[in-house]
Formats: sequence, C-alpha cells, structure tokens
Amino acid sequence: MPVTDVLQLMLVFGILILNLLALVVELIKLGQKK
Repeated sequence: MPVTDVLQLMLVFGILILNLLALVVELIKLGQKK
C-alpha cells in the first residue's frame, strides 16, 4: 500500500471520528438541557 493511500485513509477516519465526537458533544448538551 502506497504511503499516500495510508495518509488519505487516516485523514478520512480522522474526519469521521471528529464528526462522531461533535455529535456526541451535541447529544450531551441536549441531555443536560432537559
């Protein structure tokens, strides 16, 4: 596997993880409002 492919995969997974973390934070904020 070329290094560029690995870097692209890491970038995609990093973005996905950041999006999931943002979702979790929003859910926690909503949960605290109730």
